Amino acid sequence: MSSRIVYMMGNKMGMTLAMVLSIAGAAWALDVADMTIEWTPEGKKLAAERIKLPAHDEMVLVPAGPLLMGSDKKVDPKAYLAELPQHAVYLDAFEIDKHEVTTVQYLKFVLAKNLAPLIDWRYDGGNFQDTMVNHPVMHVSWQDAADYCAWAGKRLPTEAEWEKAARGEDGRIYPWGNQPAGLSRANFGRGGLSGPVRDRPERLMLYPPIISVDKYENAVSPYGAFQMAGNVAEWVADWYDKDYYKTAPDRNPKGPDKGTQRAFRGGGWIDSTPSVRVAQRNGTEPNTKMNWLGFRCARDAKGDEAKPLQTGLR
Repeated sequence: MSSRIVYMMGNKMGMTLAMVLSIAGAAWALDVADMTIEWTPEGKKLAAERIKLPAHDEMVLVPAGPLLMGSDKKVDPKAYLAELPQHAVYLDAFEIDKHEVTTVQYLKFVLAKNLAPLIDWRYDGGNFQDTMVNHPVMHVSWQDAADYCAWAGKRLPTEAEWEKAARGEDGRIYPWGNQPAGLSRANFGRGGLSGPVRDRPERLMLYPPIISVDKYENAVSPYGAFQMAGNVAEWVADWYDKDYYKTAPDRNPKGPDKGTQRAFRGGGWIDSTPSVRVAQRNGTEPNTKMNWLGFRCARDAKGDEAKPLQTGLR
């Protein structure tokens, strides 16, 4: 490795290095909010060439209309309290990224804003490996994700928008329907590493079992969005409140006005079956940067596509 890793000294849990190692069950997940890598001159030159690689910039349209949001315990016994009650909402039309934002897409933003490389870009002076070109970006905070989307002329989707893009209007449990998730449809449940290799501290710095964002054509959502279940979980715009559904509006809900955690959706490679259901909700501190957490962007629909439908919802 020719790029230099800088550990910011500090605090968070009284550790000598403010590097939080988070173990979820037998999984190896790393919060690197206080770690940075520096470019080398040679690394920046290579990065300038890398941004010419093909990117997954396509978006899909989600038409205006209803969403059956949340879960019904009678239909989905795995539902958590934060998903209740299931309720109907109306959403204006919007577009959402067909794929999770990739390393190449995020690299364009990093160079445009003269930012430091991400923590897993530890090769060739601050670059990611060739095998990571089509992988989702990870180790980004909520603000990092929001800033990228704004730079790209987009925004983070709301929880409601994300959920509709993932499940359509019929209340299905997974993007493909109600059939249980399996490794032929989603990249999840890969936290079960066992034996002495798992327990070595250096295991935490290894690259996780991420796959390309365009895999699993058999598991796309009703609108054609890929990997709304598994691979990496995805930041969304809302503040997170586990009780929000009890008082949420039934038209274009945008989450609470304030909070201490930001919401994320979709589950990741590290998660079990219940966590990759499309109604599953969760939140974490906005500055969290994990190797199972990425994002995709959205934007309002334009022209005829944006015309609202007449419904009984307010």
